Amino acid sequence: MSPPTTEPPAPTLVSVNVGMPQDVAWEGRTVRTGVWKHAVAGPCRARRLNLDGDGQGDTAGHGGEQRAVMVYQLASYRHWQQYLARDDFEYGQFGENLTVEGLPDDEVCIGDRYRIGDAEFEVTQPRVTCYRVGMRLGVPEMPALLVAHHRPGFYMRVLREGDIAAGDRITKIQSGPEALAVADADALLYLPGRDVAQLRRAVRIPALSPGWQGSFRDLLAAAAGPGPGAPTASPDEPAWTGFRRLRVDRVVPETATVSSISLAAPDGAALPAARAGQYLTVRVPGTDRPAAVRSYSLSSAPGSAAYRISVKHEPDGAVSGYLTGAVRPGELLEVAAPRGEFVLGEGTDPILLISAGIGVTPELAMLHECVTHHRDREIWWIHGARGPREHALADEAHALLAALPRVHEHVFWSRATDAERRRGHARPGRLTKDTLAALDVPSTADAYLCGPAAFTTDIEHALTAIGLDTARIHTELFTPLASITPGVVGQTGRPPHLPAGPPGTGPLVTFARSDVTTAFPGTARSVLELAETCDVPTRWSCRTGVCHTCITPLLAGDVHYAPPPLEPPPDGQVLICCAQPTSDVVLDI
Repeated sequence: MSPPTTEPPAPTLVSVNVGMPQDVAWEGRTVRTGVWKHAVAGPCRARRLNLDGDGQGDTAGHGGEQRAVMVYQLASYRHWQQYLARDDFEYGQFGENLTVEGLPDDEVCIGDRYRIGDAEFEVTQPRVTCYRVGMRLGVPEMPALLVAHHRPGFYMRVLREGDIAAGDRITKIQSGPEALAVADADALLYLPGRDVAQLRRAVRIPALSPGWQGSFRDLLAAAAGPGPGAPTASPDEPAWTGFRRLRVDRVVPETATVSSISLAAPDGAALPAARAGQYLTVRVPGTDRPAAVRSYSLSSAPGSAAYRISVKHEPDGAVSGYLTGAVRPGELLEVAAPRGEFVLGEGTDPILLISAGIGVTPELAMLHECVTHHRDREIWWIHGARGPREHALADEAHALLAALPRVHEHVFWSRATDAERRRGHARPGRLTKDTLAALDVPSTADAYLCGPAAFTTDIEHALTAIGLDTARIHTELFTPLASITPGVVGQTGRPPHLPAGPPGTGPLVTFARSDVTTAFPGTARSVLELAETCDVPTRWSCRTGVCHTCITPLLAGDVHYAPPPLEPPPDGQVLICCAQPTSDVVLDI
C-alpha cells in the first residue's frame, strides 16, 4: 500500500490591504507615497485601476491598469523574518494589496489568470524595484534584496471587477503563454547572464506590461548587435579610459565666433573610430580652480584621421574662449574618448537632420555618414541660423548634400538681408514648429535634433504633432538632463553649486555638465548623495544598484560600490546611487 500523498493547501487570500498616498519625511525631503498599506475587514471592491480605498503616490512607477493590484506571499514574509531577524511585520508591510498563502514567484507565470471572490485578475509583471519599499521597512537595500533573493512579488490587472475578502480561495482559471515565471522575468530584466531565447519568449506574452515589453525588446536589440554596415564600436564602450593627450593639429576659424580644432595622436598613430553624433570631452587646467571640463560634438566624418570639434565662443566661457582664441597647433589637450548614444540608427526610412546654431556639429558628422552609408535613404537637412556670418560649416554641408541623390535642404536665416538669403538659398525667419510643420516632412522618418534646449523642445512637439513616434525622435543636449526623483515633492530648482559646510577630504568629484568640482565628503554614502547636496540634477529610482536609472558616463577615475550592483554597468559607465570614488572622478552629469 503506497503512503498517502499530501496535497499543498489551496492558495488563499490572507489579507486585503489599502492605503491612500501620504507625505512622508525621508532624509530631509518629503516623499509622496502610497506604500503604507493597512488591512481592511470585510469585502473590498477590486476595480480596473485599484482597490476601493487604495491609491498610488507616483503613478509613473506604480498603479494604472497594468499595475492595479500588488501581490506578496506569506512564504516570502517568513523568509524575510528569518533573514532580517524581524518579528514586527504586519500585513501590507511590503506595500502589497493582497497578502496571499501560496502563489510563489517561481511558480506564478506572466499571463496567469486567477479568480478571487467575484473578481478575475491577470498577472502582468514583477514588482517595480523602488526605494520606497526600503523606506517602509527601514531597510534601504531592500530593492536589491528582493531581486537577489528572487522574491519580488507581482502586479495584476483586473479583468473583471468584483468584491474580494480575506479568506477567499484563489482559483487559477488560465495559464499564461510561454510559462515565464515571475521570478524568472524579474531576473531577466535585472540580473546578468540573460538567456536570449527567454527574452524572445518574454516579448511574445500579450499580458506582459508595455514597459517591460519595451525593456525586453531593447535587451534583444542589444544582444543582436549592430546591423549590416553599421560601425562596430558600441556607444557604451569608450575607446580608452580617463583622459589622454591629443595634439592640436589645426585650428580653422569658421565664423567670427566658431573655430574648428582638429586633434591627432602625438605619435601620429591612428585614432579609434568614432561614431557620427558622438562627442569628445576636453579638460583645460585653470589657474585658480580645478581643471574645467567641457564636452563638444565631433563635426568630422567617421573614420577621419583626426577628431574635429567645432567650438562656439560663449560669453564669459573660459574653456570655449581658450579653444577659439588661444590654443595653437602643436599644443596638447587632455581628451576623453568619444562617447554618446546620439548616433544614426539603421533602417530604410527617411532621416531628418534638424539643428540650430552650433547644434549643426553632430548633424554634420551624421551627414558625412549618410553620404557613405545611407545614400539610398531620403535625407532632410533643416538648419536655422541668424545669417551667413553665423552659419558655421555651411559650405561643407552644402557640398555633402549635393552628393546625395534623395535630399531636401531647408535653411532659415532670421537676420539676413534678402540678397544674402538669395545667395545662400535660405528662407526668412526662425526655424520653429510652425515653419517645420509647413515643410511636410514624412511622419515615418527618424529625426535627430540638436540645438538650444527651447529649440529642441519646440521641434519635438512639432514632430509629434505631425505624427512622428516619440521613439523616432533623438535629441542631443549638453546641459544637465532632467531629474528623475520619483515621489519626491516640494523641491525648488536651484542651479548647481558647491556643497555647504567644510570641504570634504576625499577624492575630487567633477560633475562636468553642471560645472561643479568638489571633494568627496566622509558623510556622503554615494556620489548620488553628493550630487544632491550640490543640487546637481540627478536620476534614480531604486538607490541600491538594481534599476540602472542612475547610470552615468564615467569620463575619468575609479569607483567602489557599496552595495555592489546586481549587474555591473558597462565599461565607461557608473551607477552613482551606490558608488564612492576611489580616485578623482569626472562624471558626465
